[in-house]
Amino acid sequence: MRESQRLSIREFAERIGVSERMVSRWEACGVRIRPRPINQEGLDTLLAAASEDERSRFAARLQGLEQENNAPTADQSTARDVARPQANHPHRQNTAVALRPRTDGPDTLAMQSFRSADRQVGGGHLYAAVVKYLHTQVGPRLFGGDVVVEDPTVFTAAAGLTEMAGWMAHDAGRDDRAHSHFLRAFHLSKAGQDRQLGVHVLASLSHLAHHRADHHGAIHFAEMGQNSLAEGPANPELMARILAMQARGRAALGDERETRRLLGRAESALDGTREEAPSEWVNRFDSGSLASEAARCTRQLGRPAETQAHAHRVLELRPPDRTRSRALGQMFLIAALIDQGEPIEARRIACEVIETTQSLGSHLVLQKLQEIHNQLAPYAELPAVGDTRRLLNDAVRQRTWLQQWIASGAFETLASAR
Repeated sequence: MRESQRLSIREFAERIGVSERMVSRWEACGVRIRPRPINQEGLDTLLAAASEDERSRFAARLQGLEQENNAPTADQSTARDVARPQANHPHRQNTAVALRPRTDGPDTLAMQSFRSADRQVGGGHLYAAVVKYLHTQVGPRLFGGDVVVEDPTVFTAAAGLTEMAGWMAHDAGRDDRAHSHFLRAFHLSKAGQDRQLGVHVLASLSHLAHHRADHHGAIHFAEMGQNSLAEGPANPELMARILAMQARGRAALGDERETRRLLGRAESALDGTREEAPSEWVNRFDSGSLASEAARCTRQLGRPAETQAHAHRVLELRPPDRTRSRALGQMFLIAALIDQGEPIEARRIACEVIETTQSLGSHLVLQKLQEIHNQLAPYAELPAVGDTRRLLNDAVRQRTWLQQWIASGAFETLASAR
């Protein structure tokens, strides 16, 4: 599979969340190897997200192995099963039992604390802390002894915190690491039997694919989530999020009609009735969340007036302690104002964002600040705009250096800990 996707051992290991040594051992053993179930899920998911060319190369490689071995072994049969994309088996995710989440455990409290802090200071400052918690507090309960772990809540906690680590890595500008975390979280969510969390992680994978300009892949992940939700019980917020992710994909592909249809379905979904208790491990997706996704879509479609309206909606619904959410909403607003020829109002809001995000460790916010600096370039001769561009340039330069220093220390420390 690694060869068919033309990945190095290191890249392949990161994609499925295992060590390079384990990948080397698998390849050395060939068809005799039988991965653990959780690692098999990783292989399944990686293949499900593969392109048609990659699947064809993989199938050809399997055929070659079969010709070399006259009597196929059980392990080769398992390999053939892996070749079938998971998207063709949507019922597999739906076999999980909906569990009522535990709200009094230390892992849940840790998640709530990390989530609250992340909203205010950004993932760049917290990534190392979350991964350390996973390694020192959760990992030993999963892999620390010879006793088989049967409590699904341990896997659910590992999945939820791993997904959170993925978002923090993404916010710190490490999308490769984020992808690895999200895939690992998806596999763990199956072992934890939390269907909601599994769908939530698929939406996260879709979001990340959008940022990596893989819009067809983003739509694919979102459709996998929709298939999982189709058999019920109904979950309005997750369905709305999945539909919004599909809308973003259609907007990126220039399909305005389908984008609007999907956004309308997402809005209607939020009015639906929930048929199961919400998982504590899943972030809420509300009208403010949908407004933010709608702003992304209309911005992609070149509809600045609509983007402005959606951005105002975000700011109406997000309180001051949601620093990053408000900042991103303000930057959608700034972009829309510039597109409509209102640089003076745009630069005023930009100054507010610079002030309110000083302590926010977010690479995503930095990217948006740089985009605003570039968008204001045609108006640089206006004194107020010129001053604001200098402020933006200084803020981006200083924060980039600081975040790179923090991130490099965090990631290097984690790499050496392995």
